[in-house]
Amino acid sequence: MVQNDPFSYTPSTTPIRVGIVGTGYAAQTRAETLKSDWRSQLVALTGHTSDKTKALCQRLNVEACESWEDLVERDDLDLVVISSINRDHGTIVRAALKHGKHVIVEYPLSLDPNEAEELIELAQQQQKMLHVEHIELLGGLHTAIKKAIADIGQVFYARYITISPKHPAPEKWTYQQSLFGFPFSGALSRLHRLTDLFGQVKTVNGQSRFWSEQADQQQNHYKACLCTAQLEFQNGILAEAVYGKGEVFWESENTFTLYGENGTLIFTPQQGQLIQGESSQTIEVGSRRGLFAKDTQIVLEHLLHQTPLYVTASESAYTLKVADAVKQSAQTGKIVVLEDSN
Repeated sequence: MVQNDPFSYTPSTTPIRVGIVGTGYAAQTRAETLKSDWRSQLVALTGHTSDKTKALCQRLNVEACESWEDLVERDDLDLVVISSINRDHGTIVRAALKHGKHVIVEYPLSLDPNEAEELIELAQQQQKMLHVEHIELLGGLHTAIKKAIADIGQVFYARYITISPKHPAPEKWTYQQSLFGFPFSGALSRLHRLTDLFGQVKTVNGQSRFWSEQADQQQNHYKACLCTAQLEFQNGILAEAVYGKGEVFWESENTFTLYGENGTLIFTPQQGQLIQGESSQTIEVGSRRGLFAKDTQIVLEHLLHQTPLYVTASESAYTLKVADAVKQSAQTGKIVVLEDSN
């Protein structure tokens, strides 16, 4: 991340001019935030579906671009927001940076950890901001965990489980490996919560299973997946991440449990619980609402006043490297040792 970003505005100058690639929930939320903030001007938007793009642009009163290639080449944009399918992130980020744009991209930065590192280097060369969204770090759950973790003393084990039943599984890109990526790469926040809390990973042991119709196998489309990762951190903490979604699951679960020498913390998105012997204390968990808007506002403040971002692209890229190690372990059946980057 380029912390000494030379690009800046003052309140008396032209607002930051923005283009968006994508028409989904995240893109629409960012668009509404940018439209309502005097520091930014939403100029153009493009999406995968022409009719949906035109309808959204008419509602927002902005220009529709035929393609993301046309959008990133525009001279009247300072910042490009990328909210497209995961497969295309790296390609669009590279093009936007080469055309002199600052970039916000939803995680993952790329499906290829090596490409992610190249893009970070390119951003530094171009002296442009490259921000990878990780709104899980801004939400009430992660904030509550960080605030309470000292109460249980030395943590030695953590377990994060997210299971999402879908009946039937949607015919969407999020259920297609070639577009979404390996599940822990596409859903990078499942591992990023852990690396943000515990730091560098020493070894990875991963497993994965996919359920797909015979006709869909060549398209990498599946109706359910289950992935698990056992992580040994450099500091000795052990952690397990479990991520599943689709038709084979019948009960949803979203639980983050931390075991410490002085107690146990159990969190759901709604509330937390601190358990110490016979004592149990409820912990409030803040709202998950408005996080894409908050992320956008933090970026605007950074570009205007060089205030720090809450996450660096390098931190996101490191977690992507861990996710790729889980994929390698799942494919080979062997434990993967990560290089110490310290």
